[in-house]
Amino acid sequence: MRFLTNVLVDTILFVAISGFFPANFYVASVGIAFVAAVVLAVLNWLVRPIITILSLPINLLTLGLFTFVINGLMLELTATIVGANFRFSSFWVAIGVAILMSAVSWIIAEYFRKP
Repeated sequence: MRFLTNVLVDTILFVAISGFFPANFYVASVGIAFVAAVVLAVLNWLVRPIITILSLPINLLTLGLFTFVINGLMLELTATIVGANFRFSSFWVAIGVAILMSAVSWIIAEYFRKP
């Protein structure tokens, strides 16, 4: 259930953020956003733990801020897998979208947390 919830939240966030920044972040449709959210979830499940472990020294040196770079890397990898219908204008935009998605996902999780 949590997987489906995360995918739906990421789908909505992809569509919303691409609507706010159409010149920098392009999503062709809601279906493409859903596919990208599923790909991102799978990448976060399979690839992200390996990259996090390999980047542990630099993550410790930056006090965890390198995590945003890893999230941006996961989004860029997602864009590469999904194709031309889901793209970022630059890597910095991907990092910005990753920061926005992290913040909004955290707010949503806090709102729906059971007391």
